[in-house]
Amino acid sequence: MIGRLNHVAIAVKDLAAATAIYRDTLGAEVSEPLPQPAHGVTVVFVQLPNTKIELLEPLGENSTIAGFVEKNPAGGIHHVCYEVEDIIAARDKLKADGARVLGNGEPKIGAHGKPVLFLHPKDFCGTLVEIEQV
Repeated sequence: MIGRLNHVAIAVKDLAAATAIYRDTLGAEVSEPLPQPAHGVTVVFVQLPNTKIELLEPLGENSTIAGFVEKNPAGGIHHVCYEVEDIIAARDKLKADGARVLGNGEPKIGAHGKPVLFLHPKDFCGTLVEIEQV
C-alpha cells in the first residue's frame, strides 16, 4: 500500500536557526518559509536527492506541534510521511485493519497541496505517520 518515503518532519523551536543549519552547515537547498495556518505550523522544505526533510515551527498559540516542541525544546523528529496512490482506499484499509486515523478521518490538504491523513503513533511503533496522496 505505501509508496516511497515523501519526507521526515522535524519539529523545531526556531525555524530560521534550523534552516541555517541545513542550508549553511550541511549545504542543502531549502525553500522559503511557508505558513500553514490550517495546520498551525510554518514549514521549510529541505530538498535531498531521494526525499525531503520538512522543518516545522509552531504557528500561533493553537499549533498542533506546540506541545511536542515544549516537551522537546531542542526539536526532534515529529513524523514520517509515506506516499499512497489513493488516500481514501488507504484510509479504509488501514481502518479495517484496526489502525486509528487522527482527526475526523477526512483528508486535509497538506503543505504540498495534496490530501493527507495522520495515523496514531501507538499503532505504528510509536511513530506518528502521515500518508499523502501522490
